[in-house]
Amino acid sequence: MRLTEKALIEMRLDSLSREDVAESIVNAPSIYKRMQSRRRYSAGRREYIYVIRAFSLEGTLIYSKGKLAGPPDDEWFYLLISAKRDV
Repeated sequence: MRLTEKALIEMRLDSLSREDVAESIVNAPSIYKRMQSRRRYSAGRREYIYVIRAFSLEGTLIYSKGKLAGPPDDEWFYLLISAKRDV
């Protein structure tokens, strides 16, 4: 799991660990929503951000975001997460 600097700051402010965030993503029943990124993506492909709202094992509701990235024939799910407590 790769975390952005922003995610690390938000996690620190909300006292969330990497494990809390990972648990919420793994335990999510579904993807909450898919949004088109505001960033212009080169090579003419659209970039989507996937939002996950789910509970950690301790019952903390966590909001996280991730995206698909990698070569077109072999995409990987990169968790470039903005993670914080959800209210």
